[in-house]
Amino acid sequence: MQADGPRACRFGRRWYLNNESWHPSVPPFGEMKCILCWCVSGETHCQRQECPPAACASPSRRDNPCCSKCRS
Repeated sequence: MQADGPRACRFGRRWYLNNESWHPSVPPFGEMKCILCWCVSGETHCQRQECPPAACASPSRRDNPCCSKCRS
């Protein structure tokens, strides 16, 4: 028996459509803004945002809470 189309993904208590992406929510921490998940044919894939290393002594996260950047 074949499926009618691409399968959805279940993550926690929610269902996501094929090709849909989201930031996962992990209790008790809440939404994980630096991690992106997406649904591919019924399989959930997640990846942490990759950040280049900051080349300074005291980097700031003001513009992007996931990645540190050197102040100008």
